[in-house]
Amino acid sequence: MADGFVHLHCHSEYSMLDGAARLKDLVKGCEQMGMPALAVTDHGNLFGAYEWYKAAKGSAVKPIIGLEAYLTPKTHRSERKRVQFGDGTGDDVASKGAYTHMTMWAQNSEGMHNLFRLSSLSSLEGFFYKPRADRELLNRYAKGLLATTGCPSGEVQTYLRLGQYQQAVESAAEFRDIFGEGNFYCELMDHGLDIERRVREDLLRLAKDLKLPLVATNDLHYVHANDADAHDTLLCVSSGSNRDTPNRFKFDGNGYYLKSPAEMREIWRELPEACDNTLAIAERCETHFDEGTGTYMARFPVPAGETEESWFVKEVRRGLEVRFPEGVPDYATQQAEFETQVIAGKGYSGYFLVVADFINWAKNNGIRVGPGRGSGAGSMCAYALRITDLDPVPHGLIFERFLNPERPSMPDFDIDFDERRRGEVIRYVTEKYGDDHVCQIVTYGTIKAKQAMKDAGRVLGKPFGLGERITKAYTPPVMGKDVPLPEVFNPQHARYAEGGEFRAMYEAEPEVKEVVDTAMGIEGLKRQWGVHAAGVIMSSAPLLDVIPVMKRESDGQIITQFDYPSCESLGLVKMDFLGLRNLTILDDAIANVKANQGIDLDLDELSKHTTDAKTYELLASGDTLGIFQLDGSGMRVLLRQMQPDNFEDISAALALYRPGPMGANSHTNYALRKTGKQPITAIHPELAEPLAEILDLTYGLIVYQEQVQQIAVKVANYTLGAADELRRAMGKKKKEVLEAEFVNFESGMHANGFSDAAIKSLWDILVPFSDYAFNKAHTAAYGLISYWTAYLKANYPAEYMAALLQSVKDDKDKSAIYLAECRRMGIKVLPPDVNESDGMFTPVGNDIRYGLGAIRNVGDNVVKGIVEGRETNGKASDFNEFLDNVPLVVCNKRVIESLIKAGAFDSLGHTRRALMECYEQKVDEVIDLKRNQANGQDDLFGDFGGGEAMVSTPVPEVEEWEKRIRLAFEREMLGLYVSDHPLLGLEHVLLANRDQSIGQVVAGTARPSPPRSRA
Repeated sequence: MADGFVHLHCHSEYSMLDGAARLKDLVKGCEQMGMPALAVTDHGNLFGAYEWYKAAKGSAVKPIIGLEAYLTPKTHRSERKRVQFGDGTGDDVASKGAYTHMTMWAQNSEGMHNLFRLSSLSSLEGFFYKPRADRELLNRYAKGLLATTGCPSGEVQTYLRLGQYQQAVESAAEFRDIFGEGNFYCELMDHGLDIERRVREDLLRLAKDLKLPLVATNDLHYVHANDADAHDTLLCVSSGSNRDTPNRFKFDGNGYYLKSPAEMREIWRELPEACDNTLAIAERCETHFDEGTGTYMARFPVPAGETEESWFVKEVRRGLEVRFPEGVPDYATQQAEFETQVIAGKGYSGYFLVVADFINWAKNNGIRVGPGRGSGAGSMCAYALRITDLDPVPHGLIFERFLNPERPSMPDFDIDFDERRRGEVIRYVTEKYGDDHVCQIVTYGTIKAKQAMKDAGRVLGKPFGLGERITKAYTPPVMGKDVPLPEVFNPQHARYAEGGEFRAMYEAEPEVKEVVDTAMGIEGLKRQWGVHAAGVIMSSAPLLDVIPVMKRESDGQIITQFDYPSCESLGLVKMDFLGLRNLTILDDAIANVKANQGIDLDLDELSKHTTDAKTYELLASGDTLGIFQLDGSGMRVLLRQMQPDNFEDISAALALYRPGPMGANSHTNYALRKTGKQPITAIHPELAEPLAEILDLTYGLIVYQEQVQQIAVKVANYTLGAADELRRAMGKKKKEVLEAEFVNFESGMHANGFSDAAIKSLWDILVPFSDYAFNKAHTAAYGLISYWTAYLKANYPAEYMAALLQSVKDDKDKSAIYLAECRRMGIKVLPPDVNESDGMFTPVGNDIRYGLGAIRNVGDNVVKGIVEGRETNGKASDFNEFLDNVPLVVCNKRVIESLIKAGAFDSLGHTRRALMECYEQKVDEVIDLKRNQANGQDDLFGDFGGGEAMVSTPVPEVEEWEKRIRLAFEREMLGLYVSDHPLLGLEHVLLANRDQSIGQVVAGTARPSPPRSRA
């Protein structure tokens, strides 16, 4: 004990933009110095607690779970006010009286979970600039915790600094009594700061008076002494300053790194017991996390007398009868029985019931739900429960791809909802299963290479252009994966050759070298936390008993403090609630068909018979702009080549039009084979007949992961579960695993009489294909959405295009593309009109009326007021009557100006220019009367007036603006030209002088034109 030491006050990178200590580096540093343990005590959160446990697990370093907590200044945590202990000078309570600090460690697992609860409730109930605990929470959750007087910002030291010794003693004694004698320490620090030295004598006196044990700490924020510059850079990033900014936030003093035991012993040579106690505390602290898979899977509330398993079986049977009203076919019964055994055997019956519950609630409440996503569409039970909407067997989908009976695997349903109403579904599950059992998931953003270089350039005060020049020369990311800065200089890295220009700049320009070297110090550190776009945790146990959580102050959303990989390792289960814009489009389009033509469309019925001729004509023409997943120019070229005429072609197109298959030219080969322009050749002559039933549907090509499984079953005697393991092994490319799998594969094929040549031919195709293979369950389910949208565009074009335009009303570039598509289809898009338009784009016969809500400055309340005024008082005959009819919210000068410029009053017979000259005066005439009406203060003689108009002066007769000005204003309000176009009438001139139309270029159908002479 005479020469050892344990660091107990450490801020990792999870103290975001403040701590720069990477967890793995802390473990390595402790091992090198022979330190047996280390406590991570991040500011106010436990983001890194499990990651620290994982990083140290298996090493010689014991991970201690700690927290530098924020405490209220003796107020209740619900009080959001500042309190000063003295006169409010710089020596007073931190952050101008908002909070003090306290260091805590979990002594055992009970203490760790109490620390979780303390941290969580500090955020949920005590947030004021920081998440704060109060005395009540300390008393409630002190068991199993050790604590200290804290850093110089602690309550005890603040009193000492202010010369209030008695109050300091009272506070320390209260904390000692809360945590228990021997569990509350007097914390000593020495970084050469005056704020530390001034109170040391009183701190030691206090410890003696109260018999508090001493403990020495170092306020660690980075690992190595030479990391100080990188940490300072991080502080500049945090504060938005640069190194030369006067009075910027920075660390005074020195030594905020992982000091050796010898260094710490030297600092505290006169108080060796303070160092000895670090080792004693490390001995006392013994915590562990209970890891598991699906331990806290949500439980479904079944009727009395039922278990989850028995109710699941009944619900599946009932669902099959609904799905197959004319009698459940044998294949469906057999498949459902097999799946039920697997699902119930793995304990996942409740999971399926929970997912079915919120999906059916959504469907029953008119919320559009996707037909399936990912491999879940391969389950017959999911189809029976209405989780998915695709019968898996006729489509060749495989349950074992979703849930492998031969290995531990969690089911994972990702669900698409109408993006406008996704929040309603999350609210439903929160209310049904308890807000203490449901929350969203945190994500952590890291500083990537390019951002690090931009930050470094700014911090160093370099010109903005230098940062831009450096990042442009840097190796670009591929498939979202960046090349780390050190790897650009590593000749062994696969993409080393691409960094030549960047390395040349680094060697030749000292400024570039300075920026890059500075950036390397902060690259990869945590920058900020966010919220997972779709993930929701649903737990069978209260979340506070499992993990720490927090509240997002902006909207009150409850979020985990651990990211999803950590939550999953601890037995929690995520469900993805995704918002899909195309489901919103479908919902609006179906409503448009009902409103415009009185026809009720049923997508479930469409799903049963995906054979509409007009739909496949549209797909074969490639006119699929606005069709789900078939919108891109390259995809449209492929469709023209492919000439799809059945649903399998849609599914294949979605699987093949991706980088991997396209790199192998599989998409073109499929199209050529389908249209008879390329012969269909077998993988090997011996395999032609055995694989015919698997590959004939895809013209002899392997397109899907499911086909890999089916092939292994057919020719190598695998089970579907074992075949799924083979597929996974092929995708991961681990040499030793592949070699072991090949032995089984070869043995199975030999047993079936295949030659070595046939085995090699098949293996050599399957292994590279697995790099980019896609599962058919996903493409078939998403292909159904593609079919639905294509069906609507082919059969109800105005209704569908109106819904499509509505979905992109805030994206003027896409709006312009889809407006051009309407013109190509012969659909007129009529300008907005206060007498005709609703908030949304609406079909009117074969035309589309522009929505009022798409006009700049016109909000939902204004649209609602215009429509209500029209429905109550009828259509306005002139501008004055319009102002009379509408409520106060519409009579806003900015709103009226926007409506005029957009042409929304054109049908009333006034020119836009005339209205612009008089609208302010007319709004002024009605505004007071409207305001009085809104307040229930009608004019004294209003009842005797016979209902005269509020505005009586006529609109002046003024000539319209010239076309250029009128259309410029229209474009300002709508983002594009609707009623006319500046180049209309000049088509013959443009046609004579162009090579290709912009539409052809956008569609990817442009062809080289022959050169022509020009005058």
